[in-house]
Amino acid sequence: MQRKSYSIEFKQQLIQEAQEVGNASQVARKHGIDGKMLARWIRQSKQTNWKQTNPEAKKMVSYTPSPKEFQTLEHENDKLKKLLGEKDLEIAILRDLLKKSNPAFRTK
Repeated sequence: MQRKSYSIEFKQQLIQEAQEVGNASQVARKHGIDGKMLARWIRQSKQTNWKQTNPEAKKMVSYTPSPKEFQTLEHENDKLKKLLGEKDLEIAILRDLLKKSNPAFRTK
């Protein structure tokens, strides 16, 4: 079986098209290549682009929220923790009631 090689320009074109479309397998079918191969090209391009990126630019990649956004996120996080705690308590109560009403039924 003979391996077919593709030019770098062709690979970059397909990678860009797949990113624009958002569906690599659809782009692969359109051009008559294997979807796994296109996915591998995309994965490799992301890794090499990151390696070649300037270290100063990598520092700017991380996002730090403003104090107001941070406060909003903390508030939302607290609400979700309380909600989760309430749901866990509700489940524990229901399991306890189930055990009392039907002693033959065992749960963890």
